[in-house]
Amino acid sequence: MATPKKGRSASAQSKPGRSLALILIAIVALTGGMFASGHTKPRLGIDLAGGTSITLRAVPEAGNESAINKTNMDTAVSIMERRVNGLGVSEAEVQTQGRDNIVVNIPKGTNSEQARKQVGTTAKLYFRPVIATEVSGGKGEVPSPSPTGSPSDKPSGAASDKPAATDKNSASPSATPTTQGRAVTDGLKADATPSASASDKPGASPSPSASGGSAEADANALQAKYAKLDCTDTKTRSTVGDGVKASQPTLACGKNAQGQWQKYILGPAEVDGTDVDKAQAVLNTQTGAGWTVTMDFTDGGAKKFADITGKLAQNQSPQNQFAIVLDGDVVSDPYVRQALTGGNAEISGNFNQQSAQDLSNMLSYGALPLTFKVDSMTTVTAALGGDQLQAGLIAGAIGLALVVIYLLAYYRGLSFVAILSLLVSAALTYTLMALLGPAIGFALNLPAVCGAIVAIGITADSFIVYFERVRDEIREGRTLRPAVERAWPRARRTILVSDFVSFLAAAVLFIVTVGKVRGFAFTLGLTTLLDVVVVFLFTKPLLTLLARRRFFASGHKWSGLDPKSLGAQPPLRRTRRPSAPVETKEA
Repeated sequence: MATPKKGRSASAQSKPGRSLALILIAIVALTGGMFASGHTKPRLGIDLAGGTSITLRAVPEAGNESAINKTNMDTAVSIMERRVNGLGVSEAEVQTQGRDNIVVNIPKGTNSEQARKQVGTTAKLYFRPVIATEVSGGKGEVPSPSPTGSPSDKPSGAASDKPAATDKNSASPSATPTTQGRAVTDGLKADATPSASASDKPGASPSPSASGGSAEADANALQAKYAKLDCTDTKTRSTVGDGVKASQPTLACGKNAQGQWQKYILGPAEVDGTDVDKAQAVLNTQTGAGWTVTMDFTDGGAKKFADITGKLAQNQSPQNQFAIVLDGDVVSDPYVRQALTGGNAEISGNFNQQSAQDLSNMLSYGALPLTFKVDSMTTVTAALGGDQLQAGLIAGAIGLALVVIYLLAYYRGLSFVAILSLLVSAALTYTLMALLGPAIGFALNLPAVCGAIVAIGITADSFIVYFERVRDEIREGRTLRPAVERAWPRARRTILVSDFVSFLAAAVLFIVTVGKVRGFAFTLGLTTLLDVVVVFLFTKPLLTLLARRRFFASGHKWSGLDPKSLGAQPPLRRTRRPSAPVETKEA
């Protein structure tokens, strides 16, 4: 009695309903998430939606090949994202590919032409003294610091909420402002005047006495522009400071700690990004300051930074602040209360880890020893992209139709299993592509469509391997239910090996290539993984259930499993039984 239990077929023990229910739940969950997120269509790439794709190659300075590393490349990506998206270009993508490439995808839209001109150029980082600042919400009056009043030990007003710059090796600043704040016009005139060291250089600007009228007119014009400046407007903000030299006063915009747009009048640049030797975010647990940003300057930068902080420390708020300006945006505006002469500085304030790292990356980019050269630039119109998408879909439909015709002609009833499996695979692929767009920035481009078309053949190949194993078992004289279970282990190994090779090829292609080819590799790898899921959780359980149906179990001629048409041999067990009794009688 024990022998029949041990020989019980796997189909009697397996529970295919659970696998089918699991994959059905997965499809429902993915579809529900797709509609709940509002992303019911896959995100289209540049070649299908229209726009420009630029591939940039990083080139290090001579003798500094180690500058091409992950940190520098990620910093460059963050700066380029600020550039293109700061211009009002919606959904622009900037990402690294490989070791030394950056791909920028700019959708067709407003300011895309300007974005193409700016991307890839070296960022400009400056330290400029603040002359005036206020929250920007439209038109406003120019705030002038009061010419009278006594200074305090701590800057008053908005400056008290701003980050403070101190010597990195000192516990806290001890110096206090010693003179009164300057009016805006006086500040512009003073800052527009070249320093004594600059006047010794050939071609230096004339003294204020020689051009006092011109400086006053420029200052008045800058004040008028400042009064009208609205930093909350994207178009206006993107043009602030255009064409202004480092040696000239300028206007700028930036966000304060409350997330409000702040507008500034800034003096000429006293220190630039190349003077920063190193910047990093540090968790200061000894003084309880929390996350801070430390800066180390070059020898020349240390002297210039000491000079500017010494001047700023003599002023009242906001003219004791310096603005760190990157690509025309103020990324920080700390105040100082003493000259910082140690060749380093520490910016402290309400930083968390992320904001401190962001600021340190921006400061490091000022001295980033990288330039970028355009390797390729492709511009596609929306009409051409639509034609390409339509052609790709037609090609996919033709390929799918040919596969279905072949399955119907050769496998007949079994083609029902294959077609349902293809539909399940298509549903999973579509929902995942729609969800991966907002999740990881996946965009369906033309090579990705080609990858999906190739996946039809890979998926169909898995069905064919399994079906042929089942038919081989029937040819050896077994009935359908044990044939389905006996064929599965051998078919499973073949399918896994085939899909592994396909996935490995897709992974290698994804790693070593750049540009649009990665879309093909990503889609091919994704659909290969889905093929394994569909075969294990849908195709095999469904065939197990159908094997219990009379139409397939009896070997109907339209089932694709007719023993006669397959040339089945008599069961092997019938040839073994007569020999055993003969040997027993002789014994």
